[in-house]
Amino acid sequence: MPVPRLVIAGATSGVGKTTVAIAVMHALKGRGLKVQPFKVGPDFIDPSYHTLVTGRQSRNLDPWLMGERGVVESFQNACKGADIAVVEGVMGLFDGMSGKDDFASTAHVARLLGAPVILVVDAAKAARSVAAVALGFVHFDRRLKLAGIIVNNVAGDRHAGYVADALAEKVRLPVLGIIRRGQRAAMEERHLGLVPAQELAQKRRKEIIGAAKYVQDQIDIDRLLGLCGKNPLAKATPQKQIPKRARIAVALDESFNFYYADNLDALRRSGAELVFFSPVGDKKLPAGIDGIILGGGFPEVLADRLEKNREMIKAVAKAAGEGMPIYGECGGLMYLTRSISGYKGEKRARKMAGLIDADTVMTSRLTLNYTEAQSDGPIFGSARLRGHEFHYSAIENIAGDSRFAYSLTRGKGVADGRDGFCIGDSGLAAYMHLHFASGRLAQRLVDSCAGYARR
Repeated sequence: MPVPRLVIAGATSGVGKTTVAIAVMHALKGRGLKVQPFKVGPDFIDPSYHTLVTGRQSRNLDPWLMGERGVVESFQNACKGADIAVVEGVMGLFDGMSGKDDFASTAHVARLLGAPVILVVDAAKAARSVAAVALGFVHFDRRLKLAGIIVNNVAGDRHAGYVADALAEKVRLPVLGIIRRGQRAAMEERHLGLVPAQELAQKRRKEIIGAAKYVQDQIDIDRLLGLCGKNPLAKATPQKQIPKRARIAVALDESFNFYYADNLDALRRSGAELVFFSPVGDKKLPAGIDGIILGGGFPEVLADRLEKNREMIKAVAKAAGEGMPIYGECGGLMYLTRSISGYKGEKRARKMAGLIDADTVMTSRLTLNYTEAQSDGPIFGSARLRGHEFHYSAIENIAGDSRFAYSLTRGKGVADGRDGFCIGDSGLAAYMHLHFASGRLAQRLVDSCAGYARR
């Protein structure tokens, strides 16, 4: 049977759609439903909150990274065993890769999934004008099923009355919730957005659950359930898994936790046994490994502890010297440079692994792009890559003899349209985050590790 589904979208960024989304997820789970969460776009942090409140691994849905078929198949596969799917949007409802169309937007994904949209509107600085905003969204794209509205940041009963009256007169969509400001825990943030749920102390996690309860009590969950879409989708291609052929160590701790769940699954299906370790706390790499993956995250935040763990740094360097494949993305790239400096104005450079002859410096400039590149180097060989980059750092003092595997046609990369430092003949570290939607890239990464295992 098709899984009931809905999308929680925002009129713009910053309207509180993450808070609303986790509140809805928490409420549905509280009714005994198995809730499968999703996030539109290239985001590692919001999904960690979804997973926290639902107990099911949140998945990303991004047509640029995955293709339209990849989005639908990922949705279908993830929904196995679920009673309902809740998709949190990205940015504003129609914000995609350009102003010419809505490709890779929340609206695009909602249409692919045949999912009705619940629009979250911020009323902090408006009253009757909220209806004008909502009316524009209703008429902007008639292909989309806008099913209801949730109004956030309402000051009190009088303000709520103005907004409700205006919406009833002009828009005539169900108002599923009017959420009063205050009394709810603010989400803790840093330079790349929310602090990942993996870093939150138990007390802070309880505050997040408390915030979800506060918000859900102001939403008509019964009415929301009645609006879910249930139309059939194309069947997903059966996922085949080949026997284990390589054991890969994956960095997973407070500093490194930016991984797409689909990527880890694709690696397993391609024959990888994944074992997890902490560059912050562990003194040695897992035994019997054939490769290392260092994902994205916040190595700058715990740079002191990473620097002090010289045993791990020596272990990674020794593995690289022996020709073991090492793949790093963003935070992993930063860890593999000589040093990290500049976080919160700190001038002293913290020594890192030094496998890349360059230094990482934190900046005040956000680099945020979809990326596209031609690869020709270790791990992935010759391949056309699509990904994204999202960071507040720069790579400086790059050695003149550095080799790069990626030539970018879209995005910034490390410098001058180049990305993907080659580490010897078997390692690669880049700012670009990749999604292994097709499984082809996962297979090549496991191939590299399996080749090392056979040596």
